[in-house]
Amino acid sequence: MFDSLLELTNLPASTLGFVALASLVAGLVRGFAGFGLSAVMFASVVTLLPPVELIPITYILEGLASVVMFRGGIRDADMKIVWGLTIFSAIGVPLGLYATTTVDPDSSKLVALLLVLGLTLLQLFQIRAAFLATKPGLYATGLASGIATGLASIGGMVVALYVLSQETAARQMRASLVMYLFLTMFTSIIYLLLYEVMTMQAVWRGIVFGPIMLVGVFAGKMLFRPSLIQFYKTFCLLLLISLCLVGLTRQIF
Repeated sequence: MFDSLLELTNLPASTLGFVALASLVAGLVRGFAGFGLSAVMFASVVTLLPPVELIPITYILEGLASVVMFRGGIRDADMKIVWGLTIFSAIGVPLGLYATTTVDPDSSKLVALLLVLGLTLLQLFQIRAAFLATKPGLYATGLASGIATGLASIGGMVVALYVLSQETAARQMRASLVMYLFLTMFTSIIYLLLYEVMTMQAVWRGIVFGPIMLVGVFAGKMLFRPSLIQFYKTFCLLLLISLCLVGLTRQIF
């Protein structure tokens, strides 16, 4: 059976095992925080698989996680915020993709990571940006998220930062992130197909790693209980900082 998995995924045994472990950890983070699956996968696996192979795998894993978490998301999410972010993100993605042809992608990703890191640190030290509480702030965040996705595939971190800035309950923050990621699945697949990134090999890899990731998601959902919810926002902000630092280290070195 193991030989069949190696054949289906077209990966060496060591890489297969590492990606499986990364999928489990990424699912655990997604189940608790409501986001972070793709970022964790990229931070840990991008040295083994090129982004063009990793992007469709994470799309499939995000899709499975979104379906599993949909029920709680639709019940608790602030859908006005979710729709505003989703619509303007869809507008921003092609702008970001266009910019990648005219701007150095490494430089743009470095700038984006530094921006997210700086804003996250401000939130961690409870320095609020009043602009984010306005409708223009909502739309600007959605647009910025789409552009960041097209430029550097970190749009989800921008949206997470916005949601965490709101003075709402942790359950609503998490649910809003879940629903945003669910809805953006439908715009993302268009770009994956247009750029011929979604291949049968990627589908098989998603099928193999999906069940492992879902084990992590269910474990993460179990951790999202009253005794730990009080630490939700701090955990998410520290997660964003960690992901930014990993990304910056990779960009610099």
